[in-house]
Amino acid sequence: MLELAGIAVAGVSVGGIETCIQLPGYKLAFDIGRCPPEVVSRDAVLFTHAHMDHMGGVAYHASTRALRHMAPPTYVVPHEDAEAFAELFEVWRKLDRSALRYELVPLGPGEEHELRPGLVVRPFRALHRSPCQGYGLWRRKQKLLPAFRGRDNEEIRRLRQEEGVAVTEVHESPEVAFTGDSRIEVVEKEEVVRQARLLIMEVTFLDDRVSVADSRAKGHIHLYEVAERAELFENEALLFTHFSSRYTARDITRALDEKLPPDLRARVTPLLDGHRGT
Repeated sequence: MLELAGIAVAGVSVGGIETCIQLPGYKLAFDIGRCPPEVVSRDAVLFTHAHMDHMGGVAYHASTRALRHMAPPTYVVPHEDAEAFAELFEVWRKLDRSALRYELVPLGPGEEHELRPGLVVRPFRALHRSPCQGYGLWRRKQKLLPAFRGRDNEEIRRLRQEEGVAVTEVHESPEVAFTGDSRIEVVEKEEVVRQARLLIMEVTFLDDRVSVADSRAKGHIHLYEVAERAELFENEALLFTHFSSRYTARDITRALDEKLPPDLRARVTPLLDGHRGT
């Protein structure tokens, strides 16, 4: 378990093998990979796209929660995949001879879903070789308008309840951004990616074994592209994920140390679970 920018994070992410990023404090996960045991306790899973290494364990997740008499999970799925996702579960229900209950929330860029009071998720378009979206998590609070700060609580209550005066305004702050699989342009296009307290971003390729051009053709981010845009990242902390399985943990750490400017490197943590040499 990691703690980055005050946020607990756990997970595994190896490019082409499996990706499942968990935020225990938010009771959710991004993607499900092969369904690590711990993710069964996450009430909601936000899916970026339908590649097997990101969605393969979903039926097992629903089944195991039912076996443990847990509430049906919520699955947030891109609109492009919602119909086929529902069909997938119909097939599994026939095979498993069980209900496999879940709540399906089709969601896309320009829309939002309230996961629970005060926590909102908004997708954004990721630039992958298949339809894909990232997610921003926003903390939403009601804050007292400046004109009423310092006033007596009873007076504020009377103004609000008896006279119908608006005394608060909605304040939102970007807590977490998860890019999903994407090319580097997602950093340039999406403000939440640059400004979220915690950015979780795929960086699949690290050195000349795969060129930047080949990385882009595969719909992934190369470390060289990150280094070139180091000044864009305003985040308090960054978690780099989805490294290719060709890299050992030592390869990953060495590449980050050598290629990233010191200020950015100090804020970056690599997710090394699943890589040799840990």
